[in-house]
Amino acid sequence: MSIAIKLSGFFFLLIIVTNLASDRFGYKTFDDVDVKTKLQTIKRNPKKFKIGVAIIIIEHLSIISLSISLFFAFSHYNVILGIIWCIFRIGEALIQIYDKQNYWGLLHITKEYSDNNDDKKDTQIDLARSIIQTKTSRFSFAQILFSIGTFTYSILFILYGVVPITIGWFGIIASILYGLGNVIFRIISFKGLWSIGGLLILLFEIILGGWLLFFT
Repeated sequence: MSIAIKLSGFFFLLIIVTNLASDRFGYKTFDDVDVKTKLQTIKRNPKKFKIGVAIIIIEHLSIISLSISLFFAFSHYNVILGIIWCIFRIGEALIQIYDKQNYWGLLHITKEYSDNNDDKKDTQIDLARSIIQTKTSRFSFAQILFSIGTFTYSILFILYGVVPITIGWFGIIASILYGLGNVIFRIISFKGLWSIGGLLILLFEIILGGWLLFFT
């Protein structure tokens, strides 16, 4: 069981590291840049694009691994809560992994965009925009599942005192704000509360991951 706890801490931190690393290689959760600029960026350095996508897929796989290791580490306290977080967090990861096959298609679109004449470029731009918008929509939905999963194991932490109670309450507050901010974003496209919740989630996972890895 102690191995599962340590692995959980490791996966929490690995998820953060791979998320930051993918950003360094050009993968953006929200591609706010102009679509033409995005395609030109991919054309200049397709290898960087491929590495960024590969790293974020590792992040998604780490989420699945985290869900399983948390289940082995803590589900004996409450197996129903363990099943709930596994369903929602693994579902979150699978949605995002599935989406990457579409996002990878930007490579093909970039090539066609470069090869086609001006009359056909608009079609490629529309396709690329659709892929990016779909990625954002799926990510937003996946993060609702993330919020529920995080809320669930935070409840377990509080109920059974397996980590300091302040960490558990931090997770509760962060997951609620993150989830509420997500819903607001989906309704009126306002990211303010979601961004604040995201920062709190980042701090929560750093603290929790470090605690599980180094202090248990």
